Amino acid sequence: MAAGGHARGEMDIHDQRDTFHGFLIASIWGCGLIAQSVALLTLAFAMGLGWWPGLFASVAIGVAVGLFFRMSGVYWAVQIALLVILGVGGLVVPALAGLMG
Repeated sequence: MAAGGHARGEMDIHDQRDTFHGFLIASIWGCGLIAQSVALLTLAFAMGLGWWPGLFASVAIGVAVGLFFRMSGVYWAVQIALLVILGVGGLVVPALAGLMG
């Protein structure tokens, strides 16, 4: 036993708890983004329903994850940025494809 001894239950675990909380939040972010990507790509390309239904499903998953886990404002900012980027991409890519022939 170390000098001074150790009493059970007296260790400060704030750092470990904060690290584990960060790991859980990162896992939720990662799993949510994977689910959104799979939904978008499956509906748009594998099922052939088009980009907009896939984007709608992706947004619905993002909102559900955000509300269920009470995510922070940063999560919502990232979701809005993804919506804008993917929405603009859904408008620009078909326009460019139409110019190509």
